[in-house]
Amino acid sequence: MASIEGMTIPTPELLSTLDSVSPDDLVVIGLTKHADGAQIASTALPESVASALADTAVAVGAEGGTDATWRIPAPEGLSAKGVVLVGLGEGPSTPDILRAAAGFAAQSVKKPERLVFALADHTPADREAILEGAILGSYRTTKLTADQKDTTPRVALVGELDGDSVSRIVTTCEAVFTVRDLVTTPPNMLNPVSFVAEVDKLASSTTLTIEILDEKQLEEQGFGGITAVGKGSINPPRLMILRHQPAKPTRHVALVGKGITFDSGGLSLKPPTAMVGMKYDMTGAAVMAATTIAAAQLGSPAAITTYLCLAENMPSGTASRPNDVITIKGGKTVEILNTDAEGRLVMADGLQAASALNPDLIVDAATLTGAARIALGERYAGLMGSAEATALIQRAADEAGELVWPMPLPPELRTILNSDVADIANVKPGEVLGGMLSAGQFLKDFVGTNEQGEDIPWAHLDIAGPAANSSGPYGYTPKGPTGAITRTLISMLMSADGSGGGHSGE
Repeated sequence: MASIEGMTIPTPELLSTLDSVSPDDLVVIGLTKHADGAQIASTALPESVASALADTAVAVGAEGGTDATWRIPAPEGLSAKGVVLVGLGEGPSTPDILRAAAGFAAQSVKKPERLVFALADHTPADREAILEGAILGSYRTTKLTADQKDTTPRVALVGELDGDSVSRIVTTCEAVFTVRDLVTTPPNMLNPVSFVAEVDKLASSTTLTIEILDEKQLEEQGFGGITAVGKGSINPPRLMILRHQPAKPTRHVALVGKGITFDSGGLSLKPPTAMVGMKYDMTGAAVMAATTIAAAQLGSPAAITTYLCLAENMPSGTASRPNDVITIKGGKTVEILNTDAEGRLVMADGLQAASALNPDLIVDAATLTGAARIALGERYAGLMGSAEATALIQRAADEAGELVWPMPLPPELRTILNSDVADIANVKPGEVLGGMLSAGQFLKDFVGTNEQGEDIPWAHLDIAGPAANSSGPYGYTPKGPTGAITRTLISMLMSADGSGGGHSGE
């Protein structure tokens, strides 16, 4: 078994009115918070039904706050099994709020029932957000157990959406599900070799071309970072390259993803409690793989070359040691002073390989530093890089309703990575200040210049925080692997200039 069997995405249904609701359905209705009491927010309800629901909301103490639901009986005039009131908070219900509310309502249902979403919507963008949130919230982690129980709800939306919009939403949500499934998979089932096989299977129905470099080819072709990190494990490293080539591409985007399928720290061994959860260290590669597959399925106008840098970081007699000096693709040397700062080594190879293509843009994603989680928590991804590239990612994130936070790359932090024996050291041992930023400075050293001698536009996303949610569910985000930033990158790749907004959303 290569990995956990992925969850099948629910096929969304569109209903013209609530008259199509069956007695076995649950109807999801919005509830807004006001100083004078909660108010029903739905454009699909008769006035008498809305009034009865408002009275019941008062009776059960439903106040309309976000990330909260209240299940109540269906009133007379609504032929349904029951009603799920979901809080929309105060103020106008933007697409972001509607997406989160629909997702939280879907997460709150624990049985495989059909949820009919009848939240207040006024534009196609509202309806798209509701449907996307509903599908994202319907994700359920597949457990490895003999007692399999299907708790996935079915999803229906009251309102009109064109077929292209529905198809795009489903494809985007499938990409997020793919990331969640891959990251959920136990590390004894997902290693660099089986990761490649899984992605190859997922991409089989697309026009993507795939190249795979094994451990011998990696060493022969000078991928010293991936080789150094992977040589301590019985599971050999891999570099997987995915290519999407439209007939007339508008631009060329290179993506680089960190794929450490398990990070023990290597010889710089992590403490036992810090090792738990290190199967998540391949999330960057999972995000880039799923993003590329979705972009190909949706017909991205951009040419895309994606590098998945895959290794398992383990201690053994063949593992890299502190003070080893390695040569990265392209010729720069790195002194390894901490084998637990391994992600930047594999990413350096990927960034150098990407730079050699002279693309218009390079974007990398990695669960790179614990410092990112300390600085930004678990909801924001740290965004670093050149001004042009980070602005593109910020706009795409705003379009997708995901959270990124621009961070600086102070030049003085580069000096702490100076080495006496190599071009650069991977860390400064004992330094605790600006860890996310110094890691970004390390990566910047391996981003090349274009044919005009200018720095290639580059954005680095440290997703160590939002990659996994250790607290309770919120919005459309479950506990555990989240798939964060996948929708942002798809949005960026689907627009002609990378600014997001790869669909009308009007």
